Order: sequence, then C-alpha cells, then structure tokens
Amino acid sequence: MFLKGHPLIKNNKEIEILRRANAILMEILLTIKEAVKPGVSTFEFEEMTNELCERKKVIPAFKGYRGYPYALCVSVNEEVVHGMPRKEKILKEGDIVSFDFGIVYEGYFGDAALSVGVGSISPLAERLLKTTEEALYLAIEKARIGNKIGDVSHAVQKRVEKEGFNVIRDFVGHGIGKALHEPPEIPNYGKPGRGPKIEAGMVLAIEPMVSAGSHEVKILEDGWTAVTKDGSLAAHFEHSVAVTPTGPIILSAI
Repeated sequence: MFLKGHPLIKNNKEIEILRRANAILMEILLTIKEAVKPGVSTFEFEEMTNELCERKKVIPAFKGYRGYPYALCVSVNEEVVHGMPRKEKILKEGDIVSFDFGIVYEGYFGDAALSVGVGSISPLAERLLKTTEEALYLAIEKARIGNKIGDVSHAVQKRVEKEGFNVIRDFVGHGIGKALHEPPEIPNYGKPGRGPKIEAGMVLAIEPMVSAGSHEVKILEDGWTAVTKDGSLAAHFEHSVAVTPTGPIILSAI
C-alpha cells in the first residue's frame, strides 16, 4: 500500500529531476546506439559511456553497484542482461546487442535499456526486437492510476507469448527514485488486477526481457552475465515512467 507522502511517491519537483536525469541518460544511450557496427568491441561502448558521463557531469549508476565493475551492461545475442563489456567481445554482422544503463543526477536515478541489430539481422531477430519494444509500450499504457502492477505485467506477457516468445521470469522491473531499485517489483508476467495499486507519483522502471526460446536463464562464471539456457536470442527494452493524473509519462523518452 502506498500512502500520500510515502517516500516511494514522488512530488512534481522530484519527477522533474527524474525527467532531466532520464533525458541525459537517453542522450548518452542513443549516442552509444549510433556507434553500433560490426567490428566494435563491447568494451569500446564502456569507454564511450564513461567519457559521456564525465562530459555530462553525471555519475554512472551501475559502476560499483553490488560490486558490478562497469558503467554499462552490454549483452549480445543469448546474453539477456548484465553482460560485462569485454575487449575480446567483438560485434559481428547479424548480432543483436542490448544496452542497459543508469545514471545518478542530483541524487536521483535514471534507468533505461534498448536493443539493436548489428548490420543486417535475421527475420527472427527483427521480430524479437519489434515484439519486445511493442510489449514495453503496451505495458506503459497500463501504468495508470487505479490499475494494478499485474495489469502492466500481463500486458507484456500477452504480447510476447502471442508471437511464440517467452518473457524472462528471473528478472523484474522496479520502482526508481532516490534508489536505483525501489518497490514495487514489476514482473513481466502475471494476471491482470493483481499486485500493488498504481497511484499518482509512482515512478516505474518497466523492462521487458524476452527470449526467442525458453524463459530459463543461467549466470555465467563472471557472476553477472545472464544467458538463456537454451542459447536462444534475447532482447531487452526499458523506460522509466511517471504515473500522473493525466496518464503515464515516459521520462526516458527520446
């Protein structure tokens, strides 16, 4: 239950700071996206991210978070999330790559993710990217006062499974604000009408992660990189969204 004045409910001033944080974040993320091409190592994106954070005078939120050593998560093909940038990991034609990124700005967190094809990609990869992004926007539409978190979750699951894909069940979206991860948790599957009630002033990081095969994942020896157990392709999109009396506002909008 969320009470008025509860720290998870943001006022207009806080939402404005979060909007600015996410606007800066998306500028950086889109600059990284433009650099995607065959022959680039995933570590080059990490170097670019650190330079851009310095230039924009923001703090990379992931670096040092629970011991994660990098500013950026870069996940390729079967890597679902938390992929570590590596000099030896070189993008090639036909890959899909996901970037998950967060910053701290004036004490508040921004968080977003996107996936992109490297050069020409397969029809399956194209459909996976399109479906995952569409699922995100359908879920955002459900982030309205009076709905439940289950309505958001169900919107993702329904769209994804219609295409014969599966949502990753081991990771969830979350509230965001003065902490990177705040309540409530937002699974990418579930039944409508269930879970916490959505109220004005909530800020939600909604992030579908989708597999072209099984929903099962395993963590690699680095302790972070999550991959699909069956080696199938995965995609990840995320926006930070404010719940307002007039509807959801995407704070990390392009």
